[in-house]
Amino acid sequence: MSRKQSAEQNRPMASNIVDNFCSAFVGMTLAHTWRGYGSAIFFEFGRLTPQQRRDGSLEDPKGELGIMIEWDWRIERGATIVCGSSSEDIHCESTLIGLRGTSVVRIELVGRRPELSLDLSNGHRILSLRMAEGDPKWVLFDQREATPKWLCVRDGEIVVEADTQRQR
Repeated sequence: MSRKQSAEQNRPMASNIVDNFCSAFVGMTLAHTWRGYGSAIFFEFGRLTPQQRRDGSLEDPKGELGIMIEWDWRIERGATIVCGSSSEDIHCESTLIGLRGTSVVRIELVGRRPELSLDLSNGHRILSLRMAEGDPKWVLFDQREATPKWLCVRDGEIVVEADTQRQR
């Protein structure tokens, strides 16, 4: 069997995994948003769990489900780009805070290189948009079980991984 035939036969299984992972987000409330290093943004959904650093100080809480988009992204509303990874930090921060309390209407992977598209109940859309070589830089986290797992793109393939060592 050729590599192409093998990939085509596995596509329905990969599609089911993505559909199952993404469907968990639909209807979930966006409970917390935060900025990471550089232009990375994080979205925490559902019940929040407080997090502590090793020095005892508090850090951003984690949700039951989460999304991280690293590097290039934008937030749209209608035909307008509200802000993006190249926008001023103060504008992005207020936009991210304003998204809290909304819920997920639709989440999907779009394009040849699967980019993340997330529609919220207030009409905003969040998009990952890789603008350099390599894979899109987004991750969907599921922390509802004892062993967290995540969905991401590695070497052009959508993969689900589990973290048996630590939580994010």
